[in-house]
Amino acid sequence: MTQVWPGSAYPLGATYDGTGTNFAIFSEVAEKVELCLFDEQGNEERIRLPEMDGYVWHAFLPGIHPGQRYGFRVHGPYEPEQGLRCNPNKLLLDPYAKAIDGQIDWDQSVFGYDFETKERNDDDSAAHMPKSVVVNPFFDWGVDRPPKTPYNKTVIYEAHVKGLTMTNPRIPEELRGTYAGVAHPATIEHLQGLGITAIELLPVHQFVQDDTLEQKGLRNYWGYNTIGFFAPHNEYAQAHNGQQVQEFKGMVRALHEAGIEVILDVVYNHTAEGNHNGPTLSFKGIDNRTYYRLVEGDERYYMDTTGTGNSLNVRAPQSLQLIMDSLRYWVTEMHVDGFRFDLASTLARQFHEVDRLSAFFDLVHQDPVVSQVKLIAEPWDIGDGGYQVGNFPALWTEWNGKYRDTVRDFWRGEGGTIGEFADRISGSADLYQHSGRRPVASINFVTAHDGFTMRDLVSYNEKHNEANGEGNNDGESHNRSWNGGVEGETDDPAILHVRARQQRNFIATLMLSQGVPMLLHGDELGRSQGGNNNGYCQDSELTWIDWENVDEGLLEFTKKVTQLRCDHPTFRRRRFFHGRPVRRGLGEPVPDIAWLTPDGEQMGDDDWDVGYAKSLAVYLNGVGIRETDERGEFVTDDHFYLAFNASDHPIEFTLPGEDYCQSWRTVLDTAEMGEVEPVELKPGETVTVDGRAIVVLTGPSA
Repeated sequence: MTQVWPGSAYPLGATYDGTGTNFAIFSEVAEKVELCLFDEQGNEERIRLPEMDGYVWHAFLPGIHPGQRYGFRVHGPYEPEQGLRCNPNKLLLDPYAKAIDGQIDWDQSVFGYDFETKERNDDDSAAHMPKSVVVNPFFDWGVDRPPKTPYNKTVIYEAHVKGLTMTNPRIPEELRGTYAGVAHPATIEHLQGLGITAIELLPVHQFVQDDTLEQKGLRNYWGYNTIGFFAPHNEYAQAHNGQQVQEFKGMVRALHEAGIEVILDVVYNHTAEGNHNGPTLSFKGIDNRTYYRLVEGDERYYMDTTGTGNSLNVRAPQSLQLIMDSLRYWVTEMHVDGFRFDLASTLARQFHEVDRLSAFFDLVHQDPVVSQVKLIAEPWDIGDGGYQVGNFPALWTEWNGKYRDTVRDFWRGEGGTIGEFADRISGSADLYQHSGRRPVASINFVTAHDGFTMRDLVSYNEKHNEANGEGNNDGESHNRSWNGGVEGETDDPAILHVRARQQRNFIATLMLSQGVPMLLHGDELGRSQGGNNNGYCQDSELTWIDWENVDEGLLEFTKKVTQLRCDHPTFRRRRFFHGRPVRRGLGEPVPDIAWLTPDGEQMGDDDWDVGYAKSLAVYLNGVGIRETDERGEFVTDDHFYLAFNASDHPIEFTLPGEDYCQSWRTVLDTAEMGEVEPVELKPGETVTVDGRAIVVLTGPSA
């Protein structure tokens, strides 16, 4: 007979102290809570939690060690129309489980209602449910230190644990698709060669494989279907039953040793339990009204601003505590360096409208742990007023969707875009300066997991999502893409030449823009998804990086332009340009930034308004950085001149006068595949920029 002691109401979850385990779970509506322990054969022992303090039910069980599988059964009212869905016949995952073992097999019993009658279903679900696992919190971190890379020196690589590593022949087969595969030297060498300082992993919180996808022979690849906010997803680990925690920590430790930060894409806006027709897996059966936003007046139904069936109730203190406890856990115990918040506008919906000063942001800002890591918002959801680019508060950075759209439009040749293009590549001051933020508030990206890869962006005008089984009706239809003249794969050398150049244009624009660049994994290798712009359900070669067919030329170009960014603080300023003259030792003062016509004249109002204009140049003053280095010494850099030509034909650009710079030298030309001949030019001379190309020149600042 298992011994049961009173234990403690804090911390929530299962906490092993070396002698036994404390179990604690919150439920305001419960009348009784049972802890269920499972042995290797699946036999269940039920233990009633004897204590309840502040609606936290708890007990300490001596002799319960790491590896113990468990769950909960909550006795209480089942009144769906009142938002109450307790049913002790449903085994429930611990919301605070540090590890989860197994998967859901989607038996009828995991649902709270009968499919035919729609009445309450009392079939026992234990045999068909994954189990929470007690974990060993002890891990040898050695001398692990977070890299704490400043935002202005950060280059982010958005990646998928499995997709990044699954076919890499340099990684042992048993490690492919796992956290250990990400930690392998082959992966780290690739990231370091690209100049990556932070890897942003698609969701690694334990998520659920969708029943509807499995019936189609598909799988949830992206992982935006969370059920465990503290547990590393077990399918990405070599060993399960709690060992995934150790493997994840080992990955973080290895990446930190290489100077690479780990940012997690986190999904706190909804859970995998779906709407009123969804399964009862955890929160729904524990305290449905606390954890979910329900429709006022008919609480059988769920508010949904995420498109997934439910939205977490961030008005409830316990839900907010769950989110904050989870964030702190991943920082303090798992040593991650930041978070990208999926559909972050939903977290700001304290009532109905998006509120940038909602309780969630208040908690983040006052938290001494969470406020000190990188915080990145996906600043939209599908609800009214959900598009909030530029409206998040201080400390936060944002995926800049306007940057993505504008850069795509410019390079596909849309007229009337040069004004906004200039705003975006200079740091989007119009979006962020008013709130006291800096250029690094803008996470710049051209492609991300959701949408075309960069190669597909230049190869397809239309989405091709037939493999997803939704009649090609899923995914974004307005992609701002251009295929170069032929849809999809082609052998036409002229079209292939244009496509290769366009990819170089996108990468060069991304890396030389003010703000923080984010590169989608595989874009530097020419990865394609065959025109599928919604690979959420494609856990296959379609979405994995094909390491056997790498565009070596594009890879080397990416390394070169990323190194250019790294070497020159002019491209990664910490402050916005002010446009005022900067005093220099020689010559007349000139602005820290100057926008120029191809004729070498400063852009006037009429120039910005020319609808057919598809070219412009920008001068960046290396003396005007106004930065100090790590020793507090004033930093100067070379001057730079960037000429952008999105038209189809070559354009002669006249270099500005000698007050700007005494001499120029070419360092980058996206029309060229390999090294650029460093041509020396004088003020007033011209440089030819091919159609759909960028030329970058540099000159000494002294």
